Amino acid sequence: MPLQDFATSEPLTLGVELELQLVSTHDQDLVPQAEDLLRETARHTGAWDIKPEIARSMIEIGTSIQREHAPLLAELRDMRDQLVRASRRLNIAIAGGGTHAYQHWSEQQIYPGERFHYLSDLYGYLAKQFTVFGQHVHVGCADGDRALWLLHALSRYVPHFIALAASSPFVQGQDTGFDSARLNSVFAFPLSGRAPFVRSWEEFGAYFDKMAGTGVVKSMKDFYWDIRPKPEYGTIELRVCDTPLTVEKAAALACYLQAICRHLLEERPFEPAEDDYLVYTYNRFQACRFGLAGEIVDPQTKERVRLRDDIVRTLAKVDAHAVDLKSWEACQEIRDSLGEGNDATWLRRQRRAQGEGGPLSEVVEAAARRWSGAA
Repeated sequence: MPLQDFATSEPLTLGVELELQLVSTHDQDLVPQAEDLLRETARHTGAWDIKPEIARSMIEIGTSIQREHAPLLAELRDMRDQLVRASRRLNIAIAGGGTHAYQHWSEQQIYPGERFHYLSDLYGYLAKQFTVFGQHVHVGCADGDRALWLLHALSRYVPHFIALAASSPFVQGQDTGFDSARLNSVFAFPLSGRAPFVRSWEEFGAYFDKMAGTGVVKSMKDFYWDIRPKPEYGTIELRVCDTPLTVEKAAALACYLQAICRHLLEERPFEPAEDDYLVYTYNRFQACRFGLAGEIVDPQTKERVRLRDDIVRTLAKVDAHAVDLKSWEACQEIRDSLGEGNDATWLRRQRRAQGEGGPLSEVVEAAARRWSGAA
């Protein structure tokens, strides 16, 4: 299948997708009730979307096309409230977070669907280990060339979003020491990581044809890159964020990205280069492992800086853009979170509050209450 043309979309428009955990109210473990919840929400009100994901214990919700923080947040809250009401009728709960704290991958069930079974056959046990939960943000682009420029320019900011959104410290009952352990599951896939450094849509089409010719890929869905173009939507898609514990954090992250994109497109503070990627994997690891306390290397100056400090400097640069985009409150929430800590910090704090050896089920229960807006 040849690469399709890049659709024109309104620049800087937003779309947010959230993968969510379905949790038993009995033992707080993941529960395979996606089909039941999809039936309960089939007649939901609103322009948003709900669909299955690879495991039967998760769903994905997606907003309509948005332009400003307030309407985006209002839609996310409406989605949350309708989902929470539907889940209560099924005696289940819904939670954010990039991983479930103690579910075991071997117990997960693949959702019945042609593509999901194809992925299960192809990747084996990795498909079930992919029961992890992320936030994806789409940003509208005028054309494919500008989309690819923006994709590479954003590579310097990928650690920001990993660290700010990190909410997956626990895996199979253990504190991994990572703020975002979820991304370790994503990195296991052969077509994950960074996109190739091509600058024009014509050149990207030639790359795609070569890959398709090998039989390794059949469509853009086969690329699990941290940021990938979505030609059918006319967007680029940032995929590194864990699902936050609240819709408020999800909206703030999306609008922080929007403000950075406007800063990059209007001011062109630098030109992306292949050498930007020399430190990309190191910086990404630092953000996953240490979160906001991580240390990253500036690809241009080679200076080492604290990730938290780099975010502070970036917020100062994009403040005027945030005002113009009517998302200053979102960027202020990001600024406030630098002192409070990310969601991984919040989850660890819940665990410590239980005392030594406290059950992780109480952490999951607290996360579900936080998602519902009750905590």
